[in-house]
Amino acid sequence: MLTWLALLCAVVVLVTGAWAGRREPVGDRTVGEVTRVGVAAGDPVPAYLRAAADELARLTDATGPASGTYALVSFSAYLTPQRVAATLGGAPVSAAVARVPLPGWQTEIVRIAALRVPEDLVAGMAEVAARKDGEAADYRARAAAPAASADAELRRLYDTGARVSAEEAAAYRSGCACVYAAVIRATSDALRGLAARPGVRAVDPAPEVSRLDRTVFTPPLPEQRDVARPPADAGLAGASATPAGRDPGVGDSSEAAPTVTAPSPGVGGSAPGGTPPTTAPTSPDAAAGGAPATYR
Repeated sequence: MLTWLALLCAVVVLVTGAWAGRREPVGDRTVGEVTRVGVAAGDPVPAYLRAAADELARLTDATGPASGTYALVSFSAYLTPQRVAATLGGAPVSAAVARVPLPGWQTEIVRIAALRVPEDLVAGMAEVAARKDGEAADYRARAAAPAASADAELRRLYDTGARVSAEEAAAYRSGCACVYAAVIRATSDALRGLAARPGVRAVDPAPEVSRLDRTVFTPPLPEQRDVARPPADAGLAGASATPAGRDPGVGDSSEAAPTVTAPSPGVGGSAPGGTPPTTAPTSPDAAAGGAPATYR
């Protein structure tokens, strides 16, 4: 009796496993779909500003949610958290986009969650500063490793990364003038009123956005007047050759990462396997796992 019962249980398990193996996996069909709001790399900035203004002029609240429409607000200059609050004039904020504007360097672009301004921006900057301290320490440790000692170019990259990360940490800790865009949610009339405020360069409405975690925001940098392109990077330009193990494509994009205050893949001290990290930001599509993007 026990033998037959054991055999019956085994048959049931095998049949169930075979049936489950033939089932089609059911998942979230929205996973991997990314909407990008802003200016694409290589596109003319004046054309983007005109397109944003035209879309804002046509925007209505008839079909949008009662809570308002998400919009990407670009500033004319890099602002401190306090200046962001004054420039937005109480508009409801969801996040801010920032980078330390070090002349001649592609510093990392970060997105900081901020519902209360300037308090959340100050706290978010402190978190980024702590991460940058860790990256600087990791760079120094890599520079002291035997592999870097035998490769002058590799050691130079690590030393440069340590110096830039330390400067970024100090800037964020001091509440620097580093914020150059914000993501807000407001009615069409409120967005048009915000576009007329001093210091606001553009208000780009995005009525198609419903989830911020599925959206990449790429505002133009304040210094970008003609074409959206990465800032000049003295560290990358000074490299005579690509060191062994380094991805030659890293550092070629200045677009904002979709993560909030987290390092982009391949940026900072998190580079795996001893691969030289870089201070330059990576492409948002790479940060999103290579997912297809819908560009507005």
